Amino acid sequence: MTAARQRHLPRHREPELEREITRSPSLGYEAPEESGLVRCLAHGFPSPLVRWHFHEEYELHLITETSGRAFVGDWIGPFQPGHLVLCGPRLPHNWLSLDVPEGGVAERDRVIQFRHEPIESAASDIPELREVLQLLERSRHGIEFFGIADRALEHWEAVKATHGLQRLARFLEYLAELVKCADYRLLSNVQMQGMEGDAEVDQINVIVNRITSNLAEPIVMSDIATELGMSESRFSRFFKRSTGNSFTDFVNRVRINSACHLLMQTDHYVTDICYQVGFNNVANFNRRFLEIKGMTPTEFRRQSDSRFGTLA
Repeated sequence: MTAARQRHLPRHREPELEREITRSPSLGYEAPEESGLVRCLAHGFPSPLVRWHFHEEYELHLITETSGRAFVGDWIGPFQPGHLVLCGPRLPHNWLSLDVPEGGVAERDRVIQFRHEPIESAASDIPELREVLQLLERSRHGIEFFGIADRALEHWEAVKATHGLQRLARFLEYLAELVKCADYRLLSNVQMQGMEGDAEVDQINVIVNRITSNLAEPIVMSDIATELGMSESRFSRFFKRSTGNSFTDFVNRVRINSACHLLMQTDHYVTDICYQVGFNNVANFNRRFLEIKGMTPTEFRRQSDSRFGTLA
């Protein structure tokens, strides 16, 4: 790897809520009366749909062209053709292509969106559907699947080509394939969820954006608590309730995720990466990395090179 391959990450913004009225057929969406439970979407890049956003539905997202950088909750990592992810409701996400030819690409994404309530309701009476609920629960962290990209595209095309009961049957076949897929990983360490109109979650989004945009800078919990007009103890409870993590654990996880990105995409020494992501000593960095990823930074780089390749 060479230093020329480095790219700057865009600054994080608060995710936008994708509303029904913005889902125009001109952008590739199916009309609600045509789709029922399952809605298919294909779009290219660049596109107005490519932005940091969230929505109420689950999203099953397959990349078929270009490579770049994906953002799912607090996870940042590379993608390439065949990248398949299931995002849960209100989990912010975006895919940013970095190798787009002049004029863009016509169809980069194959997407299926579907709602939770009908499946949960049906599962109460149909035992066969209950195994899907475990998959959907995991998707609140974002799930990346491996080894089934070709089948995923076939499933998407079969769903897209049908309507009514036949579409539902094809969709369930797709879900069944995902349920039995054992080669996957969870992406976001925390279940970040945008909640429009909720003042507390708006505050959390501001805090998360600040953390992820300025990793190398010292982040002092007492300073943030003061800015929000809270005592440290109250802020600590608030943050834990909102994210499921203590403030310190959350900052460490985001920093380790950023370190993973640098390990995959640059040839920087581990010691340099340690300081770039905000740790002030290598021993602590190595200890936290091992706790969170279950391996050392060097082992992670070696495995990622072997499994995922590198982003040119």
